[in-house]
Amino acid sequence: MSHFAASVADNHLPATACFAVHARAEPGVMPRVLELFAKRGLVPSFWQSSTSGDREQLNIDIQMRGLGSETIDYMAACLRQIAFVERVVVSQMRAPG
Repeated sequence: MSHFAASVADNHLPATACFAVHARAEPGVMPRVLELFAKRGLVPSFWQSSTSGDREQLNIDIQMRGLGSETIDYMAACLRQIAFVERVVVSQMRAPG
């Protein structure tokens, strides 16, 4: 894991960041979204994507463990800058215990 990724992803943090990305269904959206994680040396712990509305809308749900609050906010802002992304909703799930 790169030094930057080690400073960003700490699996001991109790929260999992959940990103819900809603975009126009264009071929380049998914690789651009994944690239945001990959260029930081991160692999999402969960990824699911689907189309809706006669395949005009793309919905991507991503979960990533171990991100701090500042990193979550920064990545959400970066996701919102991706071409054809219309809305990004972010939440956090806390680990039980």
